[in-house]
Amino acid sequence: MSPNKIILPIIVFAQFCCTSLWFAGNAIMLDLIAEFHLDTSALGHLTSSVQFGFITGTFLFALLTITDRFPPSKVFFACALVGAAANVCITLKSNTLFSLFLLRFIVGFFLAGIYPVGMKIAADYYKSGLGKSLGFLVGALVLGTAFPHALKGFRGVITWEYLVYCTSILAALGGVLMFVFVPNGPYRTSLQKFDISIFYNVFKVKRFRMAAFGYFGHMWELYAFWAFVPVALAAFASYNRITSFDVSWVSFSVIAIGSLGCVISGYLSQNIPAKRVATIALTLSCLCCLISPLVFLAGNTIAFIAFLMFWGVVVIADSPLFSTLVAQNAPAASKGTALTIVNSIGFAITIVSIQLLNILQTVIPVAYLFIILALGPILGLYFLITTRGKA
Repeated sequence: MSPNKIILPIIVFAQFCCTSLWFAGNAIMLDLIAEFHLDTSALGHLTSSVQFGFITGTFLFALLTITDRFPPSKVFFACALVGAAANVCITLKSNTLFSLFLLRFIVGFFLAGIYPVGMKIAADYYKSGLGKSLGFLVGALVLGTAFPHALKGFRGVITWEYLVYCTSILAALGGVLMFVFVPNGPYRTSLQKFDISIFYNVFKVKRFRMAAFGYFGHMWELYAFWAFVPVALAAFASYNRITSFDVSWVSFSVIAIGSLGCVISGYLSQNIPAKRVATIALTLSCLCCLISPLVFLAGNTIAFIAFLMFWGVVVIADSPLFSTLVAQNAPAASKGTALTIVNSIGFAITIVSIQLLNILQTVIPVAYLFIILALGPILGLYFLITTRGKA
């Protein structure tokens, strides 16, 4: 096998390893609440702290054009090690809510040098078939996000501390693999100097704005859905007095199956315009938001889990396509910065939607919680439909 043929599998595996840090806190939330005597509202606060850290990191990375000025594999490596170290510190017995918030913030900050940088590295290697490549890459993010829930499913065998150690070791391994085996790609164009104008000039391109705002609408829904899948499952089980399924394993399955959606949409984009595939996926996830109360209140366990699994596929299927459209419609020398700033704004939006659901869950029944998430896909569909041209 030639070196270039193993590049994508290495990038994908490294991305999976490092993004397992992302939702590690959510998977052990009940343990953290019990261990450090936290209030139940900590779910939303600690989830948002990662997002806030990621937003801050991506904002600074984009402002300073770091990904386009420095070797991206080295940036990825350094961020993976620091993120892994911050994650390990969660196990310290002296932690408080503030220190846990700070540690998760640091993890999120350095994930800014992992997720968008991984996409930048893929774009440097794969000019044609970028949609398929990013489909695998975002699929790895999905698996990495779901992985802590799978580990948590082994309760009684694996302690929450062991889960933290495991995700940290994986992150460090991912960083080392990227540093050792993935040099600069053949299509990489490096910026020679700091240029702050790139931060806002990319939005002057109409087709770039279409991709960016489609992504923003998608992000309003995505992370709030992932964060509250365990909440919805627990509420459904309580409402229907069901004890026959494990929330951790079902949560893992609902999130992890999204990787299949990413791969399928990536392959479809080779023969169907990426914009069209993204529009279909966003429409389907919007419909899921709107009909979710009907499925929840129907009380059928198999139908409810099957519905969440389908939603788990379509809610993320458009993500690699929006990233593809962003990369394709940004200037070559500022591709990394363009991906990073779009990620920064997109994840800022997730804080609003997550905190909104966090507040609403104390006011309205969980069955009606996800309707509000339809606002994002509706906005994204508006920009996709009203921007003319093939993509």
